[in-house]
Amino acid sequence: MSSDFQPPPKNLSILASVGGVVTAVIAIAILNGWSKQLSQASIEKPEISTSETASRQLVQPKKPQNPASSAEASEIIARLDAKSVVLPGQSIPKNQLTVAIIPYIAPGVGKLTPEEMTTARIAWSYFQRNWNDETGLINSVDGFASVSMWDQTAAIAALVSARELNIVPAAEFEAKMSKMLKTLASMPLYKGELPNKVYNAKTLLPVNYGQLEKREEIGWSAIDLGRMAIWLKIVEAKYPEMRSLSTDVWKHWQVKRITKNGKMYGTAVIKGREQYNQEGRLGYENYAAYGLKLWGLNVTQALDYQSNVAFVDLYGQGVPYDRRDYKNSGANNYVLSEPYILDGIETGFQALPKAYADRILAAQVGRYEATKQLTAVTEDNLDRPPYFVYSSLFVNGEPWATVTDTQQKHNDLRFLSAKAAIGWHVLYNTDYTQQLFNFVQANLNSKDGWYNGFYESMRQPNKTLTANNNGVILESLLYKQVGQPLTVWAGVKSQKLTQRAIRKPQVTAKILKQ
Repeated sequence: MSSDFQPPPKNLSILASVGGVVTAVIAIAILNGWSKQLSQASIEKPEISTSETASRQLVQPKKPQNPASSAEASEIIARLDAKSVVLPGQSIPKNQLTVAIIPYIAPGVGKLTPEEMTTARIAWSYFQRNWNDETGLINSVDGFASVSMWDQTAAIAALVSARELNIVPAAEFEAKMSKMLKTLASMPLYKGELPNKVYNAKTLLPVNYGQLEKREEIGWSAIDLGRMAIWLKIVEAKYPEMRSLSTDVWKHWQVKRITKNGKMYGTAVIKGREQYNQEGRLGYENYAAYGLKLWGLNVTQALDYQSNVAFVDLYGQGVPYDRRDYKNSGANNYVLSEPYILDGIETGFQALPKAYADRILAAQVGRYEATKQLTAVTEDNLDRPPYFVYSSLFVNGEPWATVTDTQQKHNDLRFLSAKAAIGWHVLYNTDYTQQLFNFVQANLNSKDGWYNGFYESMRQPNKTLTANNNGVILESLLYKQVGQPLTVWAGVKSQKLTQRAIRKPQVTAKILKQ
């Protein structure tokens, strides 16, 4: 999640369908031949060292056939992606939209397997490497001492997960968490109100993106602070000895302007002047609002997941998206995996209907069935320009688009996300999500943490290492271990849950087939 939560592309018309029976037959024939090789590479199991002290050995992905065939395959997938779109899409009956049914419980819960524990330890190595002893803050990106509140929250989640999975001892956990919270409760704030979007992780200097030395206050992100609000509550509830420190962080903030008329607001400084804008679209808006609600703020409008929703069919699945796109609101309406994964893992789908998450995963399963391209898309950093993209199921009228927040399209940089793959797997535990998990194990391991993802068209890893990717992986594995949404496991009291009996989650037919 980029801290600078701003717009991307203009409303783009839906791509035209593939024309001509002959073209379609040829395309399918080429794709079938290519997909056999891709499918075989996609499900290849990782090799594991028999030594207890040795870390997992990286299994290299199969090399692409050649640039020409790779480009040809990408073009075929792009045509199928375009052909998969139907507007308007299939909506979800209202009786399936309750978010307060008893939090979703993980299928196949229990003690982590040795493979999963190795996964957690590899993820934790990122935080060991990027800890700043001066402040207790964690670098957002490997080796670069800049941090956003979104990524610092990932570090809090990672530290809690590492403690509960017995990766770090209690004394180390207490020392590190205390340092983090004391820093967060005393750091300089934008206009003395709320945390700046970015800081120098060593000096606490408020800075702009990509800078470390020049003091610059650039505003706050309500989305980032909403996520941190959830984890402050988890720490407060789970660890009584940390309660006052966690509360001190919230008390340090002047929260008056973060909400208005039940909506969330953020600020940006453009040419020296502050802009104060409603923040969030379906997905992150609801998830972050839930965190602010836990601290008593009025976010009724931000929690409303029905007023602005519309549906688009992608590979036969009616996927929810926000009507407020760039053309009619000036902000992007990305449809991403991560907000639904975080909502499921942390709250048990208390901010968004689980039926929405079902459809978003099912559309990615449908894409795999049609193209044999394993798909788990969301936003993240890249190891090459433009360095951050939103890999979306749907955004501003365009399907399967990978875009920047300044409306540049980079579909050639679409990648399978490690955090999305593992997050979907712990939430659904299907044959398809097992393939995603296996692919991550085989192709995205490094000694310093998990790489962010694997590029579809180039068939190579996106080798960026980030706090958020590794943090989401760790909290996903903690969720699998404890078998409960993490706010429930921690004993967060502010939630209002119905007392209906737990019922089995309804998963779409597409997913069940896997």
